[in-house]
Amino acid sequence: MSQLILDVPDESLLSLHLSDEAAAAEIRLAAAVKIYELGRLSSGAAARLAGIPRVLFLSKLADYGVDTFNLTEDELERQTSLA
Repeated sequence: MSQLILDVPDESLLSLHLSDEAAAAEIRLAAAVKIYELGRLSSGAAARLAGIPRVLFLSKLADYGVDTFNLTEDELERQTSLA
């Protein structure tokens, strides 16, 4: 596993009112959610990046205003016709 080091201004951490560990977890989750939203990671890969189970990751998406399933109208029609 690779490790990235991120410099965070002290005032930003103070504004979050979180411990260093909790802030790191929140930043990892926020990054994973955004990368998932951009379509660059699957939900499973994004959950691994966030360090949480996939089901929990999917439930956290709503907290960030991100749709769990992002289907186009055509994809949705194909999905419903398969059922």
